[in-house]
Amino acid sequence: MEVHFTEEDWERVTRDWSAWWAGELDRPMVMIQGRQVPPDTTFPDVNRFVPNLPDDLSAAEIVDAYRAPVEMTRFYGDAWPKWWVNFGAGAIGAFLGAHLYAEPRTVWFEPAERIPIGDLRPAYDPDNEWWRRVLEVTSAACEKWQGQILVGHTDLGGNLDILASLLTTEQLLMDCLDAPEEVDRLIGEITALWLRYYDELYDIIAPAGCGTSPWAPILSPERCYMLQCDFSYMISPAMFERFVVPDLAACCEKLDHGFYHMDGVGQIPHVDLLLGIERLRGIQWIPGAGHPPAAEWFSLLKRFRDGGKLCQIYCSPEGALSVVRELGGKGFALWIEKGMTAQEAEDFLKQIAAEDRAR
Repeated sequence: MEVHFTEEDWERVTRDWSAWWAGELDRPMVMIQGRQVPPDTTFPDVNRFVPNLPDDLSAAEIVDAYRAPVEMTRFYGDAWPKWWVNFGAGAIGAFLGAHLYAEPRTVWFEPAERIPIGDLRPAYDPDNEWWRRVLEVTSAACEKWQGQILVGHTDLGGNLDILASLLTTEQLLMDCLDAPEEVDRLIGEITALWLRYYDELYDIIAPAGCGTSPWAPILSPERCYMLQCDFSYMISPAMFERFVVPDLAACCEKLDHGFYHMDGVGQIPHVDLLLGIERLRGIQWIPGAGHPPAAEWFSLLKRFRDGGKLCQIYCSPEGALSVVRELGGKGFALWIEKGMTAQEAEDFLKQIAAEDRAR
């Protein structure tokens, strides 16, 4: 496979990401990608959700389908070659029996049958078809790419998001009020299962030697993950403290570098609780549709950093520059949403470094 990323590049990004996690890097991590498409060729439009590919493809054929897009991608700054095994957000729901619906450009999970919360008993099933498929595709990618590309964990999901896939969102909202003890029981069981699924995938991914990365653009030479609870948009800080914080704390205890996917303004009321989780290393901020982009939330970003957390955002080149000018770059991981050529990336990296030094 022709990946445009050398062993020296891997050594560099591993060194710099390690320093960033340790708080020893005085600049931001800046990730930029570009495309180099051969003449008379178009960039392959491969569905990013694996369940949307033909059912009769083998795991090896699935991996081959994603080869060309990676080969045509160029990685600048602190970016690196990665392919993550995308079976939809919160795939553990399917591992535990929820129905997986593959639609043209997305994947959904819904209960296979309606079960009262008191009768729900989630259990690890080594023969679950979706779990077996994730294992097979992850193994095939690691074997095929032999450390040239980092193979990311599938999107395992968050505890209440997974539980909502087994009960429906509406039922879980009611159960948080009417059956909180059962919710306590189930989130504890789901957290234990989450750690088991993570560990089994880690045992496949780690020997390749590239480190670990979830669906989000963070890289660790050790055990990292982007934790989440999108369901928390709909609950109070008191419920977040009861139902979500213990799960996040338990996962962070087992991870070297745990991050939190804070998706939407409805999660802002939970910030103090997130900042209080000692081993939570950082927060990814996504404001949501209809709101200013992440790079414009200076006071919130400063609150994360003043609270001792790292921060990752998606932003335009102009947005990245504004963050560095206003807050400084240290502690930020900036994914630049605009593709660039090698020269454009080099020029931009020089510009952002100069702005950071001048602040």
